[in-house]
Amino acid sequence: MEQSWMDGNVVGGVLSEVFTADMTAASGRCAGCGRLAALADTRVFGGGPGSVVRCPACDSVLMRAVEGPGRTWLDLRGLAYVEITTSS
Repeated sequence: MEQSWMDGNVVGGVLSEVFTADMTAASGRCAGCGRLAALADTRVFGGGPGSVVRCPACDSVLMRAVEGPGRTWLDLRGLAYVEITTSS
């Protein structure tokens, strides 16, 4: 059975709890294929205890995000880096 996915804007709420910048506008480079794009352009799979964010080009896992009472777990090992635009 094929899972349906949502775009990366779905994880914006989780990331806004941790980062003050709009993370859906942040760029990330896939550690698997090297694709550089806005996190909003990723594919997000839910249905479990958290969200799994995948690269739309190679399907590598970029990020895992799980929220619990008073805490958030982020696994970003699939991203070579994240670039956040700041006001300064």
